[in-house]
Amino acid sequence: MASVRKIAKEVGVSVATVSRALNDHPEVNLETKQKVIDVANRLGYVPSMSKTPSNVIGLVYPSDPVRTNFGDFESAMLAGILQGINEQSFDVTIVNLSRDKQEGESFTRFFRRKGVRGVIVRTLSGATIAQEIAGEGFPCIIVADRSETPGLNYVYADSRIDSVRAVEHLIFQGHTRIALGAHTVMDSDHRDREAGYLEALHKHGIEIDQDLIVPLPSSPESGAETMDRILSLDDPATAVYFTTPLSTVGALHRCLELSIHVPQEFSIVGFDDSEVRKRTFPPYTSVCQNAEQLGVEAARWLTRSLNDPTPQSLRIKHATRFEINGSTGIKPAHPVRLRTDGVVLRKR
Repeated sequence: MASVRKIAKEVGVSVATVSRALNDHPEVNLETKQKVIDVANRLGYVPSMSKTPSNVIGLVYPSDPVRTNFGDFESAMLAGILQGINEQSFDVTIVNLSRDKQEGESFTRFFRRKGVRGVIVRTLSGATIAQEIAGEGFPCIIVADRSETPGLNYVYADSRIDSVRAVEHLIFQGHTRIALGAHTVMDSDHRDREAGYLEALHKHGIEIDQDLIVPLPSSPESGAETMDRILSLDDPATAVYFTTPLSTVGALHRCLELSIHVPQEFSIVGFDDSEVRKRTFPPYTSVCQNAEQLGVEAARWLTRSLNDPTPQSLRIKHATRFEINGSTGIKPAHPVRLRTDGVVLRKR
């Protein structure tokens, strides 16, 4: 394994300069810093850990660690991670790759520099980063996503089957104009939910109408906008399946604003990561996943494997569940329609 002294000799700088460059010290100019990183990567340099192994795992995000449009998922998952790491007396730190990782720096050296011994990766648009981390042999596991890459560990909830059930629940109540409030972040989770929607319609011979599929970021505002779009069509929807909790809440709130009665005049099925469905009026029918459980199992496996000389792989698929509450009902005799001026039209 390359040493700091060997890197310093090849670059032509002092050992102290190499150390500062590898730790992203502001006093080292960018050109020197990049030379040091390039040589360190070429020589396969990895910072040594202290004699006492780190008891810190990283919760890794590719960009902004937590955003409000993630809803309750992140807080529920973090609660589970804290429960899981406590069993092995570990701590957790949140790592932002887009902010902290130096250009050209290997993931292994980056995580060692941060004092992190293993990572839980929260993928938001594909498992590429996790594949690269695992490819370096650094201990990692994906949470709430999956990958077919050999040797890549994951724990996730499969929501496709219950998404089919959710849409079929609406179909069995007479609805055929069923919209989909989709998320613009199409990780495997959200691809599963859209696939379930399409599968249910195809299974029952209902033609896919692209005007009824509305991809927007997860937010209450997006839920309201989706309602405006699908109700203003010449042939409006009578029901919708939202794939995120925040958009579901926004849609219910928009119905209250427009005095549209749920479920007598319009039916809504949503998604829930925790207990949001119980705090709305009416409580909404939902496909439910246990985000806390995903966090517990990811942290439990990672921390135990770090203390096990022969760690086993982990690939767990949990089932979601479909829960019927007060936001779905029989298709109305006449659908409500929203005019461009915001007036709700009802046939009598």
